Amino acid sequence: MAEKKMMTVEGLKKLEDELHERKVIIRKEIADKIKEAREQGDLSENAEYDAARDEQRDNEAKIEELENLIKNAVVISDDDIDHNVANLGSAVTLKDLESGEEMEFSIVGSAEVNSLEFKISNESPLGKAMIGKKRGDIIKVDFMGNEVKYQVLDVKRY
Repeated sequence: MAEKKMMTVEGLKKLEDELHERKVIIRKEIADKIKEAREQGDLSENAEYDAARDEQRDNEAKIEELENLIKNAVVISDDDIDHNVANLGSAVTLKDLESGEEMEFSIVGSAEVNSLEFKISNESPLGKAMIGKKRGDIIKVDFMGNEVKYQVLDVKRY
C-alpha cells in the first residue's frame, strides 16, 4: 500500500499537468522516434531505436510514478488552513537568532520540494519544526548536530 503524501492544490495541479504532457505529447514524440528508427532497417544495430526505446521506458516509469503520487495525494485546500499558524501551504518568514538573517520558506508536500524557490517539505526537519507555529514563536532545529534557533516573524498563505 502506497504512502499518502500531503500536498497543496497547486502542487497537485503541477503533477497533473506533467502527467498529461507525458501521456499526450511525450508519448507521441517517442512513438514517432521509434517509427522512424524502425524504418531504417535492422533493429539489432540501430542506436536510434535503442535510445528511443530507453526513452519510452523512462517516460512510462515516470508516468507510473506520477499516477501513484496523484492517486495517493492528500490535498490540503485553502479552507483547511488557519492562516495564522504555519502549515502546509504557508509562507513562513524566519529570523536566525544567532546571525540575524531573515529568510522566507514555503511549506509544501514532499513531492513539491524546490530548494531554488525555498519550498521545503513538511517532512523535513525545518518544515516539521515550523508546523503549528505562529508569529513570535521560537523554533529549534538540529542541523547536523548544531541546534539553530529561529523566531517566526510572519506566517501567511503563499
